[in-house]
Amino acid sequence: MNREAVAKVKSGAYEEYKEFNGRKYTGMRVGGSHKWYYDKGTWSEKKITPDKWELTYTVNKKRAWDAPEGSGVPVGTEYHWYILAHQNARKLDANNYATSMTGIKYKLAHKHAGKLNWNTSDNQQRKQLIQILEELIIQVKSEMLEDAR
Repeated sequence: MNREAVAKVKSGAYEEYKEFNGRKYTGMRVGGSHKWYYDKGTWSEKKITPDKWELTYTVNKKRAWDAPEGSGVPVGTEYHWYILAHQNARKLDANNYATSMTGIKYKLAHKHAGKLNWNTSDNQQRKQLIQILEELIIQVKSEMLEDAR
């Protein structure tokens, strides 16, 4: 990578503060994107009620292309995301389904590499999740009203 390219990467460095709608943040710039490839993972689910399932999914993921040199957080950094998604599945035969998911994910917390604690408490993460879900309820109700018109 030439010096000019390195300067461009560093000028938008992950750790540098950026601003979005009056809020300062670090990390990838708003509008940036990633593409990932997932290894063969394990999706486990348990039926809780007729329409409710508990699930876990465990897998490693790999970038579709290499990260720019000098970008991103240190190895060992952790994140706590909350994902809201539509999963569509179509049965192909007795043992196979075609499945796709579309949705959004929210960062509730992060833990810097080498640190013992998350950047926010469990209670603060719950408050943030409540705010996210309340905003989503308002949005879905608004969409219902628009569709009814």
